[in-house]
Amino acid sequence: MLNTVITGSGHFLPEKIVKNSDFLNYEFYDEQGNFIEKPVSEIIQKFQEITEIEERRYAEPSDFTSDLAVYAALQAIEEAGIDKEELDYVIVANNYGDIDPTYRQVDNMPSVATRVKNKLGIKNNRCRPYDMLFGCPGWIEGVILSHHLFLSGTAKKTLVIGADTLSRAVDPHDRTAMIFADGAGAVVLEAKEDDSKYGIISYDTISDSMDEMTYLLNDVSLKEGYEGSKINIKMRGRKVYEYALRKVPALIKRVIDNSGLDALQVNKILLHQANAKMDHAMIERLYKLYNITEIPENVAPMTVQKFGNSSVATVPTMYDLISKKQLGSHEFKSGDHIVFGSVGAGMNINAILYKMP
Repeated sequence: MLNTVITGSGHFLPEKIVKNSDFLNYEFYDEQGNFIEKPVSEIIQKFQEITEIEERRYAEPSDFTSDLAVYAALQAIEEAGIDKEELDYVIVANNYGDIDPTYRQVDNMPSVATRVKNKLGIKNNRCRPYDMLFGCPGWIEGVILSHHLFLSGTAKKTLVIGADTLSRAVDPHDRTAMIFADGAGAVVLEAKEDDSKYGIISYDTISDSMDEMTYLLNDVSLKEGYEGSKINIKMRGRKVYEYALRKVPALIKRVIDNSGLDALQVNKILLHQANAKMDHAMIERLYKLYNITEIPENVAPMTVQKFGNSSVATVPTMYDLISKKQLGSHEFKSGDHIVFGSVGAGMNINAILYKMP
């Protein structure tokens, strides 16, 4: 049978650490454009209590999204031990393309994937560069796309990257600016023929694009007269939270059920992380659907506290850290069942159940 398998992974976290205290001189406004009179220290404290975010990483001005993607990709290609010219697709999940750090101009022509292919020096003109614009679930959707390409016989090897520089797409007068971060994660996927089943076992994706489309979008600054970018992330936090709790656990359960497993056979759940409170609630809701009250220890690793929300980079970064035993006591073993899951702008939700070879 044909298996879709991760044969190499890599990640890149910028060296620049931005702590919550670095926001003390910011001026925050509410959604009605009114200046928030509370002391900024109080706003930050409340923010940390809810999200658990203590710090995040920002890219250097000389680095663009495509550069971060390349740094992660080189590691994945090396670990996979393949010739880069063998790649059939370079798929790069991102949200804003390359963003100029000064003028905050969004640039995605040519595509980020095309730039990554160029910077990697891939000459093979049968290697297709493909940008995956799917919100935070983009990297997972890129993995799902690769699986379909393998099953159709269109491809045998793909490079799937999640990369973003969201620090350049935030409104500095919006409290949600403290959530977002920069980073990249990458994997090489290969189609492997074998008598046993491993790699991708089951998956699912849904997209609600009616009123839900307004939960995460771009808009002008909350501060009237702000002369920065008119393209700023706007997140209706309560709406996102309610939507995620209502729909993410149900979709993950469907993916687990379709694999023929039960929840207690899942060894790790790698969730996209924008808010620790939301992630904890989604995990609790998932196990509640199985009438399980005691959640297995260490089943859901967390990185948001130190890395913030790096969108499409979050899940592949976590995967790479764990695969290299660089995330506390977390590790993968042969035969382990892992869930990748994400929710984001669209609103889109997806999940994969993956069996380690």
